[in-house]
Amino acid sequence: MNQYTGDTYKMIIALIMYTSEAVTRGIRVHVTAYYSPENSDPLRDHWFFLYNVQISNEGSETVQLISRHWIITDAANKVEEVRGLGVVGRQPILAPGESFEYTSSCPLSTPFGSMRGTYQMISAEGERFDIEIAPFALTGQYTLH
Repeated sequence: MNQYTGDTYKMIIALIMYTSEAVTRGIRVHVTAYYSPENSDPLRDHWFFLYNVQISNEGSETVQLISRHWIITDAANKVEEVRGLGVVGRQPILAPGESFEYTSSCPLSTPFGSMRGTYQMISAEGERFDIEIAPFALTGQYTLH
């Protein structure tokens, strides 16, 4: 028998976070995603998720984030691709040992899904390359897998 009942159990489920991490060419991308009940309306098929990204340059070269490419898949296997310059209106430059962190959001019409993608970077020498954003789950309140 579960020791948690009612509202306590619901609050614990709502606070579950999902993470991913990948390292490409010395650039670590760590993502933590969580459900945002205050911005969601499940009765209208609207689930809202926040994700926090930390990009850390653990390599030996200075790099700049140029663009992003997200692949978002909902529970119905509907795939949406999002491309754009920078992140949250910025194109951060990261010297070795530096990090950049931001929070963004993703609405879904289903209670769970996933995200993955890449950031396009450019080195100080002008070389462009992609770094991986490992897949992470988006899971709504009261939904366990």
